[in-house]
Amino acid sequence: MPPLFEELDWSPTPIGPVSLRRRRDLRTGEDVYEVKLGEEFLMSSQFTVSEIALARSGLALCEGDALDVVVGGLGLGYTAVEALADPRLRSLTIVEYLEPVIGWHRNRLLPLGETLCNDPRARFVPGDFFAMSAGDGFDPDQPGRRFDAILLDIDHSPEALLDTRSDSFYTPQGLTGLARHLAPRGVFGLWSNERPDEHFTERLAGVFDEAQAQIVRFYNPLQDNEAVQCVYLGRRRDG
Repeated sequence: MPPLFEELDWSPTPIGPVSLRRRRDLRTGEDVYEVKLGEEFLMSSQFTVSEIALARSGLALCEGDALDVVVGGLGLGYTAVEALADPRLRSLTIVEYLEPVIGWHRNRLLPLGETLCNDPRARFVPGDFFAMSAGDGFDPDQPGRRFDAILLDIDHSPEALLDTRSDSFYTPQGLTGLARHLAPRGVFGLWSNERPDEHFTERLAGVFDEAQAQIVRFYNPLQDNEAVQCVYLGRRRDG
């Protein structure tokens, strides 16, 4: 029988050590996977509703078939796997800055690694999402390639950043740079750990032709209350 708690990996990264832990939830008997950056909790497989909603809501706004999608921030893989569940998806480019996280999936340390690694539509791209957004885009083999949807889940919110790499991304200039990589009618989706911020939604509306914030609610058993997060969505009209 596996131990009730174990650290599966610990690796240094440019922004601090990242670790993957597995623990047994004694109430449900299920394994919970958690990721920490230093002493800060980044994500848990116990709370995935909003990560799934990011892909589901973002792709629901996409039109047509043969969708090419970018996911910025691999994490535990829930946004990426939900994107793969859309039958219209043609390709999925997963940009991840922390290479150990990609290794966890490739080495099958995480439950969703098998799905992501075995689907020919999915491709891992090690790199800095924010630098790529400001530069030639997210496909190293096709600079300037445009996508039907770009779904981002890296920072805790537009105001709560993991590190200084994304300082300028959430400004009008940064969002305009991101919009260059979207095809006509393309969709930008952004996960946030917080309730909708009216000021950021207005900023999004200044760059995209359509902008909204969708509230995501779910039960938090650790605090015995309702958690409220959100997904921001922006869509272009023309190229």
